[in-house]
Amino acid sequence: MLNLPTQCKHILGPSLVLVLAFVLYLFEPLSSQYLAFEREKIQSLELWRLLSGNFLHTNFSHLILNALGLSLLWALHGQYFSTKTYLIIFHLISLACTLGIYSFAERLSWYVGLSGTLHGMFVLGAYFDIRAGMKSGWLLLLGVWAKIAHEQYFGASKEVAELIGASVATEAHLYGAISGMLLVFYFLMLNSHSHSKIQKLKIKLKNQE
Repeated sequence: MLNLPTQCKHILGPSLVLVLAFVLYLFEPLSSQYLAFEREKIQSLELWRLLSGNFLHTNFSHLILNALGLSLLWALHGQYFSTKTYLIIFHLISLACTLGIYSFAERLSWYVGLSGTLHGMFVLGAYFDIRAGMKSGWLLLLGVWAKIAHEQYFGASKEVAELIGASVATEAHLYGAISGMLLVFYFLMLNSHSHSKIQKLKIKLKNQE
């Protein structure tokens, strides 16, 4: 039986992201006109597009695919995030992903979608599984990087491209996953620092005995 993270603090963050994505879709094509990642517009200092483009979608199938992906990640890893933490991390990965696209993927002049961010959240969730002592976390982490490597070498699925009515931005998946790994390294450093402080405190208390 699945033990889903059904507490409000675990549900609210993903729900807010989904609501925003669906509301923005209802206002298409106006939403894309003013909010999509467009390289030329960003160069003209419309910097909000670096973040807002992540929440738009090319068609309803694209939106549903990402909604299912987000829901799956909530089911797998939602227990690790409070509402505030989830929203902060989600937006950080979204911004880092599109900054990566802007800086290193010059062929992408236009981009929308949550898939890059979802890859980053997947990486981070797998790390939290590993930290919780779950061996499946290693399988998830290796699996997502194997998928990304396959996409970078062989390209994305043609079926998915037809479904969403656009080329699959495999670069977004790569930079999203890299963004997730950067957060993994950040949490590893935090844990190392906390462990060091605890050890020093233990030594200090022992010396006082």
